[in-house]
Amino acid sequence: MSKRDFYDVLGVSKSASADEIKKAYRSKAKELHPDRNSDNPNAESQFKEANEAYEILKDADKKAAYDRYGHAAFEGGMGGGGGARHGQGFGGGDFSSAFSDVFDDLFGDFMGGQRGGGRRAARGSDLRYNLRVTMEDAYSGLQKTIHVPTAVACSACDGNGAEGGAEPTTCPTCSGMGKVRAQQGFFTVERTCPTCSGLGQIIKNPCKTCSGQGRVEKDRALNVNIPAGVETGTRIRLAGEGEAGMRGGPPGDLYIFVEVQPHELFERDGSNLYCRVPVSMAKAALGGAIEVPTIDGGRGRVQIPAGSQSGRQMRLRGKGMPALRGGGIGDMFIELAVETPVNLTSRQKELLREFEDLSEDNNPESKTFFSSVKSFWDGMKG
Repeated sequence: MSKRDFYDVLGVSKSASADEIKKAYRSKAKELHPDRNSDNPNAESQFKEANEAYEILKDADKKAAYDRYGHAAFEGGMGGGGGARHGQGFGGGDFSSAFSDVFDDLFGDFMGGQRGGGRRAARGSDLRYNLRVTMEDAYSGLQKTIHVPTAVACSACDGNGAEGGAEPTTCPTCSGMGKVRAQQGFFTVERTCPTCSGLGQIIKNPCKTCSGQGRVEKDRALNVNIPAGVETGTRIRLAGEGEAGMRGGPPGDLYIFVEVQPHELFERDGSNLYCRVPVSMAKAALGGAIEVPTIDGGRGRVQIPAGSQSGRQMRLRGKGMPALRGGGIGDMFIELAVETPVNLTSRQKELLREFEDLSEDNNPESKTFFSSVKSFWDGMKG
């Protein structure tokens, strides 16, 4: 089957300009791309045909050869290297070179790219701020002013980096695309434009205050609301409060990482609190009421059962920490630590010895333990 005329393939005349040929190819590529024509079995071959036609007609030398010799200019070695061979690869000819001319137009809307221009001004970096709070503050929540060293938009140039707020101009190296191409053998290599660093724009007269960066270093004071119930590791995000972007780019975010300081009286486990309370041997044996502190600064009254041992826990409901974002309030657990008296007087020692002589049946755990020990030793002898 003979090849169609390349001008007919793209729907242009022989006198069409380079811009008209490129515009026609863009339209054809959008219309015929196989991903958009899954129900058309001829779409792929037609797409390859359009790509081959554009590869020839976009190059002035190849176009002149085609106008003079037609398809024969690129068959049988005539016309030299670089000729397009129909059906080679996905698109025929130098597909990457031809199709990359219109890739942004085809997929820019889907991939987040920008049509006909360089990349967007760089977004500012996200910042991290470590904030230490007391457990009392974590219980009640607080508002705190913090000072964050960061980069803010330059007021002298309104953040665009040009002296007097003048508008940047299109980069002459990349014509505003933010990237340049170089031919290396059979490959076309695309790189970030070295003149504008990929922004597509340059500043002829940089702002003296920020040296063309569009931002300056400055400490910012921010009021931060710390909600009740925060724990160590809680992360609070302040959108747009991070570092300012380059030359008017969007700012980053500020992330506040909370660390709750240890407390001398309470230990925390989620929304519950634990308080270890020492009690005298007599109080543990006889029982009675004791007062304990609560995290809100108040007092709680706890009844100790007679005969309580070290490690026994009692619960005060609703005296723990609030759960973050309104998940209720935890409990406080009182853990008893029965304390052995020290620095006894002669009279105290005498009374304790008398008590010891009378308390053979008052220590059931000891009695059980030593009975088991005796059985163990007797078994070892046997």
